[in-house]
Amino acid sequence: MADQAARRRLLKVRIRRASQPLLPRGRTRTRTRTRTERRIIKVRVLRRWGPARIAGLLRLVPSTVHRVLTRYGLARLTHLDRATGRVIRRYERQRPGELVHVDIKKLGNIPDGGGHKVLGRQTGRKTRSNVGYSYLHTAVDDHSRLAYSEIHTDEKKETATSFWKRAHAFFAECGITVERVLTDNGACYRSHDWRDELARAGITHKRTRPYRPQTNGKVERFNRTLLDEWAYARPYRSEQERRDAFPGWLHTYNHHRGHTALKGQPPASRVPNLTGQYT
Repeated sequence: MADQAARRRLLKVRIRRASQPLLPRGRTRTRTRTRTERRIIKVRVLRRWGPARIAGLLRLVPSTVHRVLTRYGLARLTHLDRATGRVIRRYERQRPGELVHVDIKKLGNIPDGGGHKVLGRQTGRKTRSNVGYSYLHTAVDDHSRLAYSEIHTDEKKETATSFWKRAHAFFAECGITVERVLTDNGACYRSHDWRDELARAGITHKRTRPYRPQTNGKVERFNRTLLDEWAYARPYRSEQERRDAFPGWLHTYNHHRGHTALKGQPPASRVPNLTGQYT
């Protein structure tokens, strides 16, 4: 009930703003009629649709819808929780190690000779059978965005636990004391092996709420970056070729690639003890 009341109040505010003239007199440029603006805002607030879908429903041009949404400062859909419509509040821990995000990304392997990016879509489909999957186990420090990642052939509890031992050692070598670890509710993270390993190191284990992957957003964002800048960045002719490129890309990410959340600086800038910072 509280969420519904909040949404109704938000809708009233948007409609009230839409009824106020924003353009000074004498301007020759026309603007969307107030009634249409109200309809656009109503659909956005209640259904949380993007400009294209709203335009299709109201029989408008998507650029017109986008212009109206921008004019009234409506948040981008990527900044909203789709279930509640609330703006997602970004946060950042105060020190390295206060919270480390851990996740596993499943990735289809590239067949020998290349996939559809090398051979074309029709031929590439024929070579995809029985090539299997890779599982990228990743740990990202919340404060610095420093990442440790390994490629494995499964996501079993033994693999996940062994990965964490090496990730923990990596952060320790960088002078980072891990206090808490955040994961999703995957089976490997609910195992006794995982629980006991964290307990031995005095690390608190926290899990995300079901169906709320944005809670683990730091590592989710890292996964999207590695897909764009490594996994699908260029046509690879084999899975081994792509794997061979991963360590170099990860080094660039940690030491050289500017991060928007860090004011254009790489994660290494927030970890003074990180070796190889300038190599």
